[in-house]
Parts: sequence; structure tokens; C-alpha cells
Amino acid sequence: MTIKEIIKQAFKEDIGDGDHTSLSTVPIESHGKAQLIVKEEGVIVGVEIARQVFKEVDSSLKFTRLIEDGSAVKVDDIVFEIEGFSRSILAGERLALNFMQRMSGIATITSIYKEKLNGLQTRLLDTRKTTPLLRELEKQAVKLGGGENHRMGLYDMIMIKDNHLDFVGGIDKAIDACSAYINQNNLDLKVEIEVRNLPELRQVLVKGGVNRIMLDNFNVAEMMEAVKLIGGKYETEASGGITLDTIRKYAETGVDFISVGALTHHIKSLDLSLKAI
Repeated sequence: MTIKEIIKQAFKEDIGDGDHTSLSTVPIESHGKAQLIVKEEGVIVGVEIARQVFKEVDSSLKFTRLIEDGSAVKVDDIVFEIEGFSRSILAGERLALNFMQRMSGIATITSIYKEKLNGLQTRLLDTRKTTPLLRELEKQAVKLGGGENHRMGLYDMIMIKDNHLDFVGGIDKAIDACSAYINQNNLDLKVEIEVRNLPELRQVLVKGGVNRIMLDNFNVAEMMEAVKLIGGKYETEASGGITLDTIRKYAETGVDFISVGALTHHIKSLDLSLKAI
């Protein structure tokens, strides 16, 4: 779903057959102006989305961007101004705020995790733990917060996880099946496999046929041993239960990537407010 389609569906959900409060209280000819004000420190994201929201509701509205997406903001910063028919501003207000607050919350927590990796080569990844139909926006927010996107969906990478292994009957069978599938369908897809312990890792190293190995729920000592065993032959990814308190210790093992589902599914929205002036 494109961003334009997301906005259209969001308006359909919110407005229904009309914004009856504004229609009943605000004169049709009323003009107004409002500002988006930051209420807490963070990283602002969604300015362009807000512009598109107000454009969708009324193309005659004047949108003045004062701060760019991905910028650090502080309390009382003014991000943009919107001017035009008051009813139109009111119709787009909550939708613009909902997008921006969530996206800014994601970018803010991503920037905090990313800061923990300063000076190290390890790269921070998101996951597929996103809000249904809002993945495009949430992953955009991760990138603007300094992280990187893992895969967008089930279609752009082969990722063999524990349930796949258990269903198919083990590592060797899963890798062989993936290799045959890629060849038969003439696909250009990277293959990542999840291992749960060092014995499984050793089995993958003997088998080969993958591009990246995900080391799931390893402690720091196990991660260090695993990275040494792999020895740069494959890309490495740490995943599972890694927090702000532990992420740097994991990164110091030399692992290439650390994926953190909490970037998109366990966040606090940034406090923003649209106020008439």
C-alpha cells in the first residue's frame, strides 16, 4: 500500500460521512492558522506525511515547513505552520498528529539505540514487528532515526527461522529446499538462517549455502564465540532480548548487525500538539 493510499484510508476511517463537530460549529468561510509545537525532546519525523495529509483534505491549504524530517527537536520548537480554511485544518489535525507522533517516537528510540553503537561497525536493524498496513511509514521512521531496514516483508529475502527448521525437519533439509526453490524460480534472494545455539551454528558452517547467520538469544559470551567461529565467512546478526543496557556489549563482539524489534513495536509516541494562533 502506498503512502497516498494509507492517507486516503485513514481519512475514510476518521471522517466517515463528515466532521460533524466542525460542520456544526465552524462557519464555512472561517480561515485560520495553526502551528505544530514540540512538547518533548526527540527526533521529528512525518513532516512530509503531514503535508500530504493536509493536501489531501484541502489542496488550497498553505503548508510552511520549518523543520525537516530527521531533525533533533526540543520543547517549544515549531515544526510547521498550516493556514487556510479552518474546517480543513481541523479535519486533518488528528490524522497528521497520529502519523507524526508515532513516527517521531520510532525515530527517537532508534536514535537512542544507535547512539549506543557510536564508534563501532555494527549496524542497527528493525524487524517485521510493525503495525499492519503502516510498515512503510514505520520503517521510514527507523531510517530517519539512524537505523536500517532489515527486510520489508516475506517477499524480499529468504529467512529460515526456528519454526521453518522444525516444520521441515532440520537445517540441512531447509537449506537444500531453499537452494532448489531459488534455482527453479530464477530468484535473486539472499538467504539468512537463524540458529539457536552453537551446535546448530556448527551444522550451518558445515552445510553452507547461506548469506547471513542470525544468532538468536545468545548471551554475550556465546555471541563472541559464534562470531569467532564464523570468522567473517558469513554476515552475522544478533537478535533476541537485546536492550539499551546490553546492545553495546553485543556490538563489541564484532557482530555485523543487531536487530531490535522494540524499535517499532515497543515505543512511546513523541508528544506533539497542533495549536491555533
